[in-house]
Amino acid sequence: MIPSQKTGLAGIVIRMVRRLAVIAIARGQAMPEQMTAPVGDGFDQNARDAVYRAMFTRRDVRSHFLPTALDDEVLARLLLAAHHAPSVGFMQPWNFIVIRDAGRREKVRDLFLAAREQELPAIEEERRALYRKLKLEGICESALNICITCDRQRSKGSPLGRWHNPEMDLYSTVCAVQNFWLAARAEGVGVGWVSIIEAQALKGLLSIPEHVTPVAYLCVGRVSEFAHKPDLETHGWGRRLPLPELIMSEIFCGQGEVPLKSTVARLNAVDAAPDQRVAPAVPQREPPKEASALSLSSLNFDDASASRASQAGSGTWPSMILK
Repeated sequence: MIPSQKTGLAGIVIRMVRRLAVIAIARGQAMPEQMTAPVGDGFDQNARDAVYRAMFTRRDVRSHFLPTALDDEVLARLLLAAHHAPSVGFMQPWNFIVIRDAGRREKVRDLFLAAREQELPAIEEERRALYRKLKLEGICESALNICITCDRQRSKGSPLGRWHNPEMDLYSTVCAVQNFWLAARAEGVGVGWVSIIEAQALKGLLSIPEHVTPVAYLCVGRVSEFAHKPDLETHGWGRRLPLPELIMSEIFCGQGEVPLKSTVARLNAVDAAPDQRVAPAVPQREPPKEASALSLSSLNFDDASASRASQAGSGTWPSMILK
């Protein structure tokens, strides 16, 4: 079968890449115009707001999944975003196992339940009751699952960036996970990372070779809403640490950077207003026909919320408060 005859998700990705290549050639540039900023310039205010909004409202989704199929066009865009993650030595060590079969997902959930019982004794006794109540996965409820792996032999013979730090392929794969996650938030798609799974058991279930490491098992699908706060914070498991306390100067635990810490505290105060509500999930929307599939104009942001900004010093800071 020649590439032009391929169907399904792989065919969609191939067609999208070809379409982008044609656009790039026609315009004499490497990427669609909407995806690039002029040399020496940044994004405009709306684009910056959208980027920060995706970061600040991204959630590790365990509930709120809808019984709605995820269109391959959307999934293809998310995978393309993941595939454009930075990787040390340009090794690109990732693979993406798409898991749709309900029976296989039930088996993965069984692995989760077993691993959770194994983890329970390590939890502080006074927190075990809360631990048992926490919803920590959406394996069967989500539209599909994706296991992102790291092929540790892909850069074999090319030590660039790994000679002193051989684990950089794993870190690079995590960058792909983050790209996927942020793109999903922009598309109104929920993602939940299930880490309570014994790796060897998962490798056996998914026929993953010995030299390949499963890095992230993700539950992916449309959701009814994105919570304003992380679930673990809402349920009292933990809280976000104050960033100024984590900033050091010159050496570990080095004191200083007072102006920077003050600026961080001021910006954080802008975001921490009392009028905060749950962010609704963004409905799927087809990109404009005249735009590239990956153009910023095709991303599903609430323009009114995304462009809302608060003054902070001499510049502007996007307010993540959804009113």
